[in-house]
Amino acid sequence: MSEIICQTTELCKNYKNFHVLQNVNFSINRGEIYGLVGENGAGKSTLIRILTGLAFKSSGIITLFGKTDYLQHERTKIGCTIEMPALYKDMTAKQNLEIQRVQRGIPDQKCISKTLELVGLNNTEKKKVNNFSLGMKQRLALAVALLGEPEFLILDEPVNGLDPTGIIELRELLKKLAQENHVTILISSHILSELNQLATCYGFLHHGKLLKQITAEELNEECKRHIKLKTDDTKKTVTVLEEQLKIKNFSVYPDNFIRIYEKLEETHTISKTLSSNGIVVEEMSVQGEELETYFENLIGGRRYV
Repeated sequence: MSEIICQTTELCKNYKNFHVLQNVNFSINRGEIYGLVGENGAGKSTLIRILTGLAFKSSGIITLFGKTDYLQHERTKIGCTIEMPALYKDMTAKQNLEIQRVQRGIPDQKCISKTLELVGLNNTEKKKVNNFSLGMKQRLALAVALLGEPEFLILDEPVNGLDPTGIIELRELLKKLAQENHVTILISSHILSELNQLATCYGFLHHGKLLKQITAEELNEECKRHIKLKTDDTKKTVTVLEEQLKIKNFSVYPDNFIRIYEKLEETHTISKTLSSNGIVVEEMSVQGEELETYFENLIGGRRYV
């Protein structure tokens, strides 16, 4: 049975007569990458602030690491980038992390160089934060969150300011943290196409209500998302898919197109494996309803902002 890291039960947040969150029930298992989806004003930031102790709930129950009381200690296991941390602009990245390390009582100084290398800032040396690009500041904010090796990482719009290469590197880093280190990650992002390549589970928030919680596999099934593949040797391709790539959920159509309904984020691996077996890939693309369209339909066809 999966270990639940974070759970809310009938969570509500009210400001006078305005209901920001209404009876939100959701749960995140250890090692999951949970994509929190919602338009501006849906309550995403409020939910995240309550989980991290930056705001108080009006009612309901919050469970962190199996505990419902005295959550201050449990929150020490959480790293977050909800708001840009207070960075000393006249100091280097290393100096900023040293201050964070001392303030949080982390004894091992080696964690600083290790964390900077993890986020790709190990070569900034004497460069002051004031001269950092927005993307570099985003990386430093992530480094602050990762300092001390948290078990639960909460990221609010983590790809803001990153160039395409930086986005890819961040994506691979988060996948590694989840898969190898079993770090549980909650991501709120407006870039739904990026969430689609990361999340293993989704929560759709609209006007303070959690409309749906669904796994990536269930979402792909509902959206009928698949890899559309055509090669110069359909029969040999099927053999490689089954025996080498261990793919079972696929269909072969009369026009020799193959539709693969699993491992949708592994097109590069599939293409590389087919090529290494002498198979020419003539066409390969991921098709089906996109996450943006799915969300728009879920909330009644209104435009996602």
